[in-house]
Amino acid sequence: MNDAPPPTPTNDDLPPVCDYEGSDYQQRFWEEGGRAYEDGAEAVALRYLLPRQGGERLLEIGAGAGRNTPRYHGYRQIVLLDYSRTQLRQAQARLGRSERYLFVAANAYTLPFADGTFTAATMIRTLHHIAEPPRVLRETRRVLRPEGVFILEFANKRNLKAIVRYLVRAQTWSPFSPEPVEFAPLNFDFHPRQIFAWLDEAGFRVEAIRTVSHFRVGLLKRWVPTRVLVALDALSQPTGRWWQLSPSVFLRARAVGEGEPAEAVGLFRCPRCGHAPLHETATALVCPGCGARWGIRDGIYDFKAPLDG
Repeated sequence: MNDAPPPTPTNDDLPPVCDYEGSDYQQRFWEEGGRAYEDGAEAVALRYLLPRQGGERLLEIGAGAGRNTPRYHGYRQIVLLDYSRTQLRQAQARLGRSERYLFVAANAYTLPFADGTFTAATMIRTLHHIAEPPRVLRETRRVLRPEGVFILEFANKRNLKAIVRYLVRAQTWSPFSPEPVEFAPLNFDFHPRQIFAWLDEAGFRVEAIRTVSHFRVGLLKRWVPTRVLVALDALSQPTGRWWQLSPSVFLRARAVGEGEPAEAVGLFRCPRCGHAPLHETATALVCPGCGARWGIRDGIYDFKAPLDG
């Protein structure tokens, strides 16, 4: 049997990435953008979908500034992964630095982790920036242990507003067709049926679905108290098991198939050649396989580009 790791794509082989480097997204969109209702509705969905018992180690893909991180209770360690160092520094300021949190700047298409190193993973408000979702879903499955939990949120193409707009010919694309729609550069909406098919192909079994943000209407958010909208959304979310008509869909999937935890190998693997483990120094992670050196700067493990180019 060949135990060598599979070939890892080079940067030239990877799809484009939506980079929030230098962005004030957290402040502009969440803190000043009138999204208290959406944030509260997402908190409800996560409380329902996350395992009550927690687990050993959770990977948060697209963690951003750590808005959701405090909601992941019961995990010994949480690894925040984002392509933007700016967002990770904001997460550090929010959460503080402790052994419980690990901050990693990396590309979701080539996760810098050994196989089977996580008991759970989340990807919230991230998939809509992914040009090739099956590749990222396969990577997520690779780093999860068998029966590991995956909480995924995706932007729903087949939402009620899009259906109405299509029927009155206010938009040209059909909310009923399975292919993604790119409504802005690197911003995608997905059909639920296509998401479920990709998850199945990647090695996941969907076991719970919640529809979220049913009342994402400017007039309602201005005139109805946030706590009332969140409470109404909480009552509506269980309908996701039968139909998905909201702009946002949350689901819990379970990693299926064979595999063993890789604790003896260590957490990190080289995103350039796939070698694990890596040798850690005070300032870098060094790959014994290809010699790549990945920087450690201000508490952030940086896999965006090796130190030697």
